[in-house]
Amino acid sequence: MWCQRLLQTLRPVSTSRQTGLLFDVDGVLLRGGAVIPAAQRAFQKLLDRNDNFRFPIVFVTNAGNCHRHHKAQQLSHLLNIQVAPEQVVLSHSPLKMLKSFHDKCVLVSGQGPVADIANTLGFQKVMSMEQLRQNHPQLDMVDHNRRPTLPSSSLPTLPKIEVIILFGEPVRWETNLQLLVDVLLTNGSPGCEHTQVSSGHLPVLACNMDLTWMAEAPSPRFGHGMFLLCLESVYRKLTGQDLQYQALLGKPSLLTYQYAEHLLRLQNHNHTLTTIYAVGDNLMTDIYGANLYNRYLAQQSAMETSSKLFAKAAGSQLTMAEELVSTASQCHSILVCTGVYNPHSILSSDQSSSITETELHGHRDLVLEPDLVAPNHVVEDVEAAVDLVLQQEAL
Repeated sequence: MWCQRLLQTLRPVSTSRQTGLLFDVDGVLLRGGAVIPAAQRAFQKLLDRNDNFRFPIVFVTNAGNCHRHHKAQQLSHLLNIQVAPEQVVLSHSPLKMLKSFHDKCVLVSGQGPVADIANTLGFQKVMSMEQLRQNHPQLDMVDHNRRPTLPSSSLPTLPKIEVIILFGEPVRWETNLQLLVDVLLTNGSPGCEHTQVSSGHLPVLACNMDLTWMAEAPSPRFGHGMFLLCLESVYRKLTGQDLQYQALLGKPSLLTYQYAEHLLRLQNHNHTLTTIYAVGDNLMTDIYGANLYNRYLAQQSAMETSSKLFAKAAGSQLTMAEELVSTASQCHSILVCTGVYNPHSILSSDQSSSITETELHGHRDLVLEPDLVAPNHVVEDVEAAVDLVLQQEAL
C-alpha cells in the first residue's frame, strides 16, 4: 500500500534506469533560504521533454527539525520542480526503521515540532524538553530570569524516560545540556539525585553529526555536531566516562544511505540500481558517507564484516534494518565547492592522506581513513556535477 502511494505521488521517471542520484541540500542547492543559481539550471537538465526526471532522485539532508513534507514543499518552490515527501531523507528519517524503540518512553531534544515528528516516525510515548522542564522547573537554573520564584504546583508524575533522541541543535543549549545530563545521571528519573555512573546509561539516539553547515553567512555556522560535542564534554567532565550512542543517524551513517537507496529503487519501479551518485559539500558527512556506503556495497556479501565496519566507522551498535536490502554495485562521491568545502582554505582531495581529525571536524566516533574523505570527483557546483553524471551516463 505504501509503495503504491509513493509511486502515485512521485513525478515519474522517464524510464527504468540503472543510475540514481542523491543530493545534499545546504551548501549544494541552498545557502540558508536562498537557492544557489546553479541548482535551478542543474535540475532543468535532469528533466526530459515531458518534465519527468531522467533519473530517480532523492534529497538527503542532515536537517532534522521539520517534517519531510515541509522540506519537499521548500525544495519544490525554490527549485521550480515537483518534489514529493518520499524523495526527501532527513537526518531522523531512518528512525522509522528502528522499531525496537518505538514503544519506549522517549525524551526528544531539538527545535521545531520534534515531538510531532517523533510520533510520525512511530514513537508512541514522547516527552519534550519543555514538558520535562515544566514538570521540574527547579532543574533549569542557569538563566536567572527563568528561575522559579514560587514552589511549583502539584503536577502529574512523568513516566520514567527510557530513551533519549537528539533531533538537532536546540535553542537554549544550557537548558538542554543540564536536563539531558540530569536524565543520564538518574537513569531516566531527573527528579531524583544523581547516581554514580558505573554500567553505562540509557540509550541515546543522535541525528545529524554535522559540526558546521553553510547558510547565508560567509563562513560555516554551528550545527548539531557542535551541541553533541558540548554534551559529550560535559558528560565526560562529570563522570570520567565517554557518552555512548546506541545509534548515530544522518550522513555519514550507513543506514541513512541504505534508506535513501530504498527510496531510489521505489522510484525506479523497484528495478535494481547499478550506480548511485552522491553530491555534497562536506567531506566528513557527504563524502565520507558516500565512500563508506560504496565500501559497504563492495563487501555486503560478507554481512559480518559489514556490520563490524558499520559499528566502527559510524559509531553505532545497530545492524542494518532487515527491511532494507542494498542492491546497487557502487556509490560515487561528488564534492562541490559552494558550501562547507572551500578549495582555498582546506587541503585538496589528492592530499587527503595528510588530513587530520582537527582539519576535518569529524565526530568523535568516526574513524578517519584517507580513502573515505577522498571524493571521486571535485567540481565547481551542482550544475557541473549534473553535467558530469550526464557525461558519465552518455546522456
